[in-house]
Amino acid sequence: MNSIDLGQAQEIYTITRLNREARSLLEEHFFSLWAEGEISNFSAPQSGHWYFSLKDAGAQIRCAIFKSQNRSMILPKDGMKVLVRGRISLYEGRGDFQLLVQHIEDAGVGQLQKAFDALKKKCAAKGFFDTAHKKPLPNIPKTVGIITSPTGAAIRDILHVLKRRFPSLPVILYPTAVQGNAAAPHIVDMIQTANQRKECDILILARGGGSLEDLWPFNEEIVAEAIFQSAIPIITGVGHEIDFTIADFVADCRAPTPSAAAEIITPDTTELLATINYHQKHLFNKITRFFQQYQQHLDVLDKQLQREHPAQRLRLQSDQLNRLEIALIQLQNKLIQTKQSELTLRCAQLDALSPLAVLKRGFSIATTPKDHAIIRNSNQVQADDLIDLQLMKGIVQCKVV
Repeated sequence: MNSIDLGQAQEIYTITRLNREARSLLEEHFFSLWAEGEISNFSAPQSGHWYFSLKDAGAQIRCAIFKSQNRSMILPKDGMKVLVRGRISLYEGRGDFQLLVQHIEDAGVGQLQKAFDALKKKCAAKGFFDTAHKKPLPNIPKTVGIITSPTGAAIRDILHVLKRRFPSLPVILYPTAVQGNAAAPHIVDMIQTANQRKECDILILARGGGSLEDLWPFNEEIVAEAIFQSAIPIITGVGHEIDFTIADFVADCRAPTPSAAAEIITPDTTELLATINYHQKHLFNKITRFFQQYQQHLDVLDKQLQREHPAQRLRLQSDQLNRLEIALIQLQNKLIQTKQSELTLRCAQLDALSPLAVLKRGFSIATTPKDHAIIRNSNQVQADDLIDLQLMKGIVQCKVV
């Protein structure tokens, strides 16, 4: 290699001087201008400044709106077609060519946004967004499939959440491109592959954040069609919370981020164990109360059975028979005593009226010897007739004189 002759070479610039003079030339030549384009990659960091790219079909330029000027401006959004007024400058520290925007106004929706709205309307007309077609997510999945880039931040975030919340859950990765023209067909292929293999009972379709162009594969009609046709429930976690894609509307569930998708489909192991313990105690207490109530019911039936048992009934009837027998004997004895008393009284009355009682007082009864007829009148006998005299003790035969 031949050495450079500094004496014959042009003036040598330092990088700092080169950038400074380039900046001066740009700012003097393009002091104020209007430009039209579509916003992409909008960001609003904590500094309060706004940064985005302004692009058309062939090129793009970096733009900045300083905090002191953006307070009265409309908020830029990715996909907006805008008219801006500003000046061209160069950021010396990095040599970045940029447009410092001083005014911005909406010039209509950008081409990508128009395509997005048209496809959204078309898919809605086909019923892709109807809740009636949404498949329920499994409460506790057996295996989860993840359709995303194998090298992106999304897969790392999802695996981190799954490991923390439900480490025993099997995971199958269906690797795919998530950006660029080839991404949409590849995503469709992975959805169809997962359905053919039937290895999992839920799919996470995910990628990290990005501009509208970066997320565009998830706004393709073929991807929407594949999601709608999937027999496996699909949850999307595409971009950041503010990002919405056609895939989000078609999916059975939309999560704001890939990590949130992993959170939604998995129960927390600690919470799950606590829930299981709670239900276990509740079930044990319920079973215990059931057996206590059942035992009480059995005790009641046992007592009722004892009361209704034939032996018990026989004992009761035997006791009743004994009581009736005793009562009958008592009544019989009482009746006998009464009758004896009556008999005694009648006997006394009869004794009082009996001829024997008269005989006891010294009287006698005269009767004929033959027929023992009582002689009541003297004309019943004649002289020399024999008669019997009945005394209290014995009989004396006498002769009538």
